[in-house]
Amino acid sequence: MSQRKPHTAIVLAAGLGKRMLPITASIPKPLVKVAGQSLIDFALDKLHEAGIGKVIVNVHHFADMLEGHLRMRTFPQIVISDERSELLETGGGVKKALPLLGNDPFVTFNSDSMWIEGESPNLKRLVSAWEPECMDILMLVAPLSTSVGYEGRGDFHRDADGRLHRRGDDPSADFVYAGVAILKPELVVGTPEGAFSANAFYDRAIAKGRLYGLPLTGQWLHVGEPHTIAEAEKCLAASTR
Repeated sequence: MSQRKPHTAIVLAAGLGKRMLPITASIPKPLVKVAGQSLIDFALDKLHEAGIGKVIVNVHHFADMLEGHLRMRTFPQIVISDERSELLETGGGVKKALPLLGNDPFVTFNSDSMWIEGESPNLKRLVSAWEPECMDILMLVAPLSTSVGYEGRGDFHRDADGRLHRRGDDPSADFVYAGVAILKPELVVGTPEGAFSANAFYDRAIAKGRLYGLPLTGQWLHVGEPHTIAEAEKCLAASTR
């Protein structure tokens, strides 16, 4: 099996976006705009910039509206994974789309993940840092201390060599999953049918010591609830001054 740099991706865009209510009562969360740009266009622009030519987008909530928006884009090539009949969560969505993603490592991108870039584009850095000989997953992880709009306690500890371990019972961890990762398709094989979380993939990689993290440079903007839109816009405005 080829293990070259990823050239396909999936943008996870099927969720109900309940935490973004009342906005998501009338539009899908990926079409929520921050500083005039929809969340899904941010994701697709970053993927195109990083050289990803084909992107699978899964749809469920307001699927027709989201598909209509995506038809207006030229790049990257977009293929729809239709989940209208059943909400499959993050892991199940990736598993359903696997035949479309192919046999090489691919990028997964949560459609509510945004950031302000540092000196070089984070997604390009992630692709460059991918080492399939020792990694099954390489995540983009954001420092808890500088993240905006995130109110949790962090997800992972990171070793000096880049390996990630879950926070577990610790009161906090230094890094948060920033919603983007490179994943080997072998991790998806043998997972449950139907709806399940992508945590199943992460736990498989952790068990083999093959989950790695690349710290995001710049600033991660977690756009999860209505009030976080204004917070993200304030940070974006400050970064362009």
